[in-house]
Amino acid sequence: MAIIIKELVTKYNFVFKKKWGQNFLIDNNILKKIVAHANVDKDTIVIEIGTGAGTLTRALIPYCKQVISYEIDLGLKPYLEKEMGSNKNLEIIFDDFLNRDLQKDIAQYSYKKMAVVANLPYYITTPIITKIVNEDLPLEDIVIMIQKEVCERLLAKPNTKAYNSLSIFIDYYFEARKLFTVKRHSFWPPPTVDSVVIKLKRRKEKKVSVTNEDAFFKFVREAFKYKRKTLKNNLKNYPLEQIEAVLQRWGHDLMIRAEGLSIEQLAAIYNKISQEKP
Repeated sequence: MAIIIKELVTKYNFVFKKKWGQNFLIDNNILKKIVAHANVDKDTIVIEIGTGAGTLTRALIPYCKQVISYEIDLGLKPYLEKEMGSNKNLEIIFDDFLNRDLQKDIAQYSYKKMAVVANLPYYITTPIITKIVNEDLPLEDIVIMIQKEVCERLLAKPNTKAYNSLSIFIDYYFEARKLFTVKRHSFWPPPTVDSVVIKLKRRKEKKVSVTNEDAFFKFVREAFKYKRKTLKNNLKNYPLEQIEAVLQRWGHDLMIRAEGLSIEQLAAIYNKISQEKP
């Protein structure tokens, strides 16, 4: 894989761009592990975000019915079209993934299963996951590589330092688990942090029921807004007396911080105040 990167730089005069978090995976063993965990086959259409040098793309192509890969950097277009354009089950879309209509992009293809497999750019991990959720795609699996610190936040449990509103968002929609760690020397250029590959499976039944999802997540973000502040401070624009009445079920009061509450408890508080709005 290092040969691919060398050719990209020397033959195509490619320059890595920090603004797009370009650290390309070059460890063939890691690529094989990602594909194995993705559980793809000849009935699967795969969405990849960030084609990069095409190392993960190449690893996926032999096992999938179709790969749709998104790449924002037009500087990679000459290389990718020349070196990978002959693959009949690959479509590379040179555009910002966040601006695409995914339903329209996949409409021309027939498939039995769909998966997202990607080495996500660190700086937009959360917007990408949010878009995947909002597009409501019929996904079997999501296997993504993300920054270790982001993984800790995604998978965090109550009463831990990393637990935040993103943890709640993921827990609401997905069953999530860590697969393995990827050391920084598996990339070129090497990033300053290690990465983690995680697997997300869309919940068939949501963990909690809320009256309005968008309003619930806004409430959760407000609850976590200032990490060291209590609910009394963070939720001062909400009916505090009603919130405290619900908290008392678990022996808590308004001096608790959001990190001390589970998704079930936050949902119960939100449902109570939303139902009693004038």
